[in-house]
Amino acid sequence: MFTKMKDMAEPVENIYNLIPKEEVKIYKAPRYISNFRDSVKVEEQKNKTAHRTMGPAKVEVPSPKEYLHKHTKEATLAQKSALLDSTGRPPRCLVEDKKRPPVPTRAEQPILGVQTNKSFIKTNVAEAVMAVPKKPQPIYVDTKKGDKHLLEASGLVPKYIKRKDFGSTPEYLVRRNEEVRRAQEEYDAYVKERLKMGAMKQLSEEERQSVLEGLKKNWDELHHEYQGLSVVIDTPPKKAYKEKLEAEMRLLERDIDAIDRHKIIYIANN
Repeated sequence: MFTKMKDMAEPVENIYNLIPKEEVKIYKAPRYISNFRDSVKVEEQKNKTAHRTMGPAKVEVPSPKEYLHKHTKEATLAQKSALLDSTGRPPRCLVEDKKRPPVPTRAEQPILGVQTNKSFIKTNVAEAVMAVPKKPQPIYVDTKKGDKHLLEASGLVPKYIKRKDFGSTPEYLVRRNEEVRRAQEEYDAYVKERLKMGAMKQLSEEERQSVLEGLKKNWDELHHEYQGLSVVIDTPPKKAYKEKLEAEMRLLERDIDAIDRHKIIYIANN
């Protein structure tokens, strides 16, 4: 029983554990030390030495002429004359700060007997009838719970169609098309010049198809040999032969793709 428990506790053999792993050492960065460390220590010791007694070591002694008088430390209120003017009311600056109208004097009388024949009910009815109904703002809902958002600021409204340059080709595309056309014209001129000199000749469609079929036939033969390889490649000659077939097949695939994509092919007269 003990042997069985020991076998279960030991790790299972794994191919990844055969090669010993290098131990990664973690190097800590040097500890930060302030440049003012020594001066701070000296200053702290100096302050401690100065305050070893009760309170600071040097205290200014009060003068005998400036003794403490009676009611000196009591809080005093502002003078009454400073808060009231000659009429007995608070000044206008205090009233304006509180945003309250001044208190009417005894001589001021309210306005009496003012009446109006205006019917506020009829006026409200007329304003409601003549008012233009407010148009609701267009909205859109994007969740199943009905969350509403303004459609104007969502980017879904096609405002770009009102631009002056809408539908016109951008300038960078015009420049790019012009460069492509100029490069094609230069290439065509170079090809015509080389053809006149007899340095190149154009491959006909029959020759192009013949070359393409020949390349495909060679690829089929290599592929047939590749399929006939053994399943287990356990010797260096087998591995080298397999890599050789794969390289030749990739080269043929590249040539077939180049000839298939280009309809006009020029070859040099060597």
